[in-house]
Amino acid sequence: MRRRLLAVLATLALVLAGGLNAVTPAAALAPPDISLANVKAHLTQLQSIATANGGNRAHGRPGYLASANYVKGRLDAAGFTTTLQSFTYNGATGYNVIADWPGGNPDDILMVGAHLDSVTAGPGINDNGSGSAAVLETALEVSRQALQPTKHLRFAWWGAEELGLRGSAFYVSNLPAAERARIKAYLNFDMVGSPNAGYFIYDGDDSDGTGSGPGPAGSAQLERVLQDYFASIGVPTRGTDFDGRSDYGPFISRGIAAGGTFTGAEGIKSSAQAQLWGGTAGQAFDVCYHRSCDTTSNINDNALNRNADAVAYAVWTIGAAVPPTVVWEDTFETDRGWTRLSGTATTGLWERGDPEATTSSGAKQLGTTTSGANDLVTGRLAGAAAGDHDIDGGVTSMQSPAVTLPSGTVQLSFAWYLAHGSNASNADYLRIKVAGTTTATVFEQLGAAANRNGAWNTATVNVSAFAGQSVRIVVEAADASGASLVEAGVDDVKILR
Repeated sequence: MRRRLLAVLATLALVLAGGLNAVTPAAALAPPDISLANVKAHLTQLQSIATANGGNRAHGRPGYLASANYVKGRLDAAGFTTTLQSFTYNGATGYNVIADWPGGNPDDILMVGAHLDSVTAGPGINDNGSGSAAVLETALEVSRQALQPTKHLRFAWWGAEELGLRGSAFYVSNLPAAERARIKAYLNFDMVGSPNAGYFIYDGDDSDGTGSGPGPAGSAQLERVLQDYFASIGVPTRGTDFDGRSDYGPFISRGIAAGGTFTGAEGIKSSAQAQLWGGTAGQAFDVCYHRSCDTTSNINDNALNRNADAVAYAVWTIGAAVPPTVVWEDTFETDRGWTRLSGTATTGLWERGDPEATTSSGAKQLGTTTSGANDLVTGRLAGAAAGDHDIDGGVTSMQSPAVTLPSGTVQLSFAWYLAHGSNASNADYLRIKVAGTTTATVFEQLGAAANRNGAWNTATVNVSAFAGQSVRIVVEAADASGASLVEAGVDDVKILR
C-alpha cells in the first residue's frame, strides 16, 4: 500500500454527520501499512493454541480462553484498557475481549470487531483468525503510533459467534441505553483471507437491491470509506448483503451503523467473479470452511494483506478525522423558507411536516424522522390506503432559501429515503441539486422494478465547485413510470466546511 496515495485518498473520504459525524478528511493522518508478517504471526499463535487444545478454539473449550488471553495480553502490554467479559451459553462460559484506546470523544465511539472463536471441527484460522488478527494488529499499530483519535476507539473480539452471535448479542443487549447510543459505528471483519478470495463489502446503502434492506443511517458512509480504499489500490469490490450471519447483526438491530469486509465462505465463485478477481471458478471461496483443514495453510496472503490495510484505512480515516464546521442547517422543525416549485405531479407533493407512516409490502412512508418531529416529505398524510398520498403523475420539487457558501472545501450532507413498490422503474427517482450560477445534480437514487422499503440513509457530497456562491438546494422526486407507488423523505440538511 502506497502511503502517499492513501494520504491523498483520505482527503476524499466522506463520513457523515449524525450517526457518523461528518469529517474534514484532509485533517486525518495518513493510514499505516499494516505488516502482513505481524498479522500472520498472530495466526501462527492461534494455530499453536488450537493444536495444543484438541485442535480447535471453540466456545467453552480451553483453546478459546487461551485465544482470548493471548489477545488480551498483547493489548494490555500496548496500553489499552481491556476487559474480559464473560457470558454463559449452552452451559459453558464464553468471553468477549473489549479494548478501549485512551482519548477521543467518549460520546462518539467507533467500534471495530471480529469473532475469535472457531467451530469444534478445526482451528478456525481463516474463520475467523484472519479477521481477529487483522483487527489486533491494527489496534497494536494504533498504540505504536500513539494515535490521538477524534473519535473514541473501541476494539472487540467476540465469543460464540459460531453458535449464533452469542457474544456480540450479549454485549450489545447488556449495554445501558445511554452507553449504546454513544456507539456511532461498528466495523466487522469476518473471514478476510479466504484462499479463493473475493472482495466483498457490506452493502450499507442497499444499492444492490437484494436480500435485506440498507443498514442503519451511516452504514452507506462506512461502505464508501472501504470502497475508497480498495479503489485506491485498483481492486474492484462487490456488495454483500446484511444477511445476519456475523457480529454486525446485534448492532444493526439496535440502529447502529455498520460495515466491513468479507472474502467469502462456502459460496461458489462464479466465472464472472473469477474473471474479476482471479482464482478458481466453480470452487468455494473457502474450501476448508468449518473444516479441520482451516489452518495457517488456508490463507490467501494477498487478500489478508489488503484487508488488514483496509481495517487500518477505515480506523484512521474515520476515527482520526476532524469534524467540520456546520455553516448552515435545516432540521425542518421550523419554517426556514423552502418553497415548492412548479411540477407535473398531482399528488404527493413535497411539504414540511410531521409525517404519517404508510405500509405496502413493508414500510413506504416513514412516520419517523432523523431528528425532531418534522421532515421534508412527499405528501405527509397516510390516507386510507398506502397510495392515497404518494407521488403520482410526474415530478415534485422544493427549493431552499438562498444560502451563501463559504470558500474552500464545502460539503452538503442530508438524510434521505426513497421507497417504492415493485411496480416502479428506473424512471422514478430522488434527486438533490445545487443551483447557483449553474445547476448540478449532486445526488440521485433511481427506482427499480422491485419492492424497496423506506429506511433512512445519510449522504455527504462535495459541493466545493459552488464555493463562494449564493445557492439554493433543490430536492426533487418523481413518479415517472405510470401507476407506481413512490414515497420519499429528506431531513437534517447541512452545509459543512
